[in-house]
Amino acid sequence: MHELRYTVSGMSCAHCVDAITRELTGVAGVANVAVDLDSGNVTVTGDVLDDAAIRAAIDEAGYAVVG
Repeated sequence: MHELRYTVSGMSCAHCVDAITRELTGVAGVANVAVDLDSGNVTVTGDVLDDAAIRAAIDEAGYAVVG
């Protein structure tokens, strides 16, 4: 199982968590998504993870990856 962690800007509430989780769980290979509002971190785990697809899904949800 692989893990990727992203710092995401613009998240502030439960709706943000739901929107990001919904988009990321639709990405092939993603098994689990954990969003921490306090730190702004999103952790994605799965067997095969596509960094570009994950970043695109976060963007599609209306948020931005920092860095």
